[in-house]
Amino acid sequence: MATIDDFHKIEMKVGTIISTEEIEGSDKLLKLKVDFGEESPRQVLSGIKNKVSTEALVGKQFPFVTNLEPRKMMGLESQAMILGAGDGEVFALFNPTNEVPSGTKLK
Repeated sequence: MATIDDFHKIEMKVGTIISTEEIEGSDKLLKLKVDFGEESPRQVLSGIKNKVSTEALVGKQFPFVTNLEPRKMMGLESQAMILGAGDGEVFALFNPTNEVPSGTKLK
């Protein structure tokens, strides 16, 4: 079981997706540029290419885990992780019901 102190170590923020790009040679990964209200957008790689329409992502807000160690995939660095749920045919990304400033922390 995780303690509340463990939970507080995870930083989750709302990010606004600025752009998406397919990664050559990958059947699953999308490269997202995400605004977290920081000096420059972050690059986020996510295995959601076959699960969502890229047109449905740009300009939309989603929650991300933002304090994970950066991870290399396909020679590129991912600097956060988008939150979603589901397996196989059923998959969903979560998004706020109202727009909030990019970088707003989840509580």
